[in-house]
Amino acid sequence: MLATDRAALMLQLVPYLIGKGEVSVAEAADEFDVPPAQMRAMVEKLTVIGLPGDGGFWQLPNDLFDINWDLLDERDLIVITNTVGLERAPRLTAREAAALLAGLQLARSVPGVGDGGVIAGLLSKLARGASSTPADVIVAPGPVDDARVTVDEALRRGVAVSFTYRAPDAAPTTRTVDPVKVLIADGQWYIQGWCHLREAMRTFHLDRVGELELTDIPIEHAEDPVPALFEPGENDIVVRLRFPDSVAPLLGDYLDRAQTDSVDGWSVATMRIADAHSMKRLAARRGGDIEILDPAPARAAAAAWAEAGLAQYR
Repeated sequence: MLATDRAALMLQLVPYLIGKGEVSVAEAADEFDVPPAQMRAMVEKLTVIGLPGDGGFWQLPNDLFDINWDLLDERDLIVITNTVGLERAPRLTAREAAALLAGLQLARSVPGVGDGGVIAGLLSKLARGASSTPADVIVAPGPVDDARVTVDEALRRGVAVSFTYRAPDAAPTTRTVDPVKVLIADGQWYIQGWCHLREAMRTFHLDRVGELELTDIPIEHAEDPVPALFEPGENDIVVRLRFPDSVAPLLGDYLDRAQTDSVDGWSVATMRIADAHSMKRLAARRGGDIEILDPAPARAAAAAWAEAGLAQYR
C-alpha cells in the first residue's frame, strides 16, 4: 500500500473509531477493506501519533493517542481512550466566515447543487462557529448581477429600462419600467418599478425577465409609493397549501401574509399571491413536504414541473 493510501486510511480511522466507541478488529477491518492483521497494526501505530509539544517533540502522555490495550489483546476490541486535539473546534474570524459563506452561497446558486439541506446546514454552522458575527453576504448569480448593474445605471441616468417579460401561461410582453430596485426575497430575485404598460408599480420575477436594456425615456414615477413585495393586489389569486408543522419555519415570508390552521401536526395555509404558478418552485424546494391544494391550475403546474424534472434523469 502506498504511503498516501496509508495516510488516508489513518485520517479516516480515528473519527471512525471515536464514532463507534467500541468495535472489533474484524468489523473495523471489514469496513476499511483491509486484513485484520493490518487493522491491528494500524491501531497500534496510533499510540505513537499525537500532538507535538512546544519544542516540536511529544512530551507528555496526553500528547499521544491511546487505546485500551487489555481489550485489544484479550478480546480483539478497539477502544480509543485518549484523543488529541480532535475536540478543539476551530474558531473562524468574522472575515474568514464571511468568505466561506460567500463561497457556499455561490455554490447554492448553481442548479442542482443547492437544492438539498447540506449547504443550508453548513451556512448555519459557519455563522454560529465564527468568533464574532460575520457580515451579511449575498452572492448574486451572473444574470442577477447584470440586471442589478443595468438598473443602477438607469437610476444614475434617470431613464427607464425595457425588457421582455414571460409570465406563466401568457405570451411574452415588452415592458418599459421606471426602475426602483433589484431585491431578493426567499431566495428569489425581483425587479420593482413603475410599469408603463400597466400604469402602476409592479414587481417582476427576474427569472422571467429577458433582454434587459436602457432606454432614452426619462423616469417620471420613481418617487411613487412602492408596495411591499408580497402585498395583495386586485388581481391576486387565493392559494391553499398543506404541510407538516415542522416545515413552517422554512416558509419565511410566505406565512407572514397567510392565514394558517393547524390540526394534528399538519397546517393548511391560505394566502393571496399574484402568480399561483410560482408555488411550483416552493413545493419543489421542500422535496414533497408541501402539497398545493388550490387552485387546480397551480397544482397541475407543480406536478408537470416535477415530472419534467424527473424526465431529465431518465
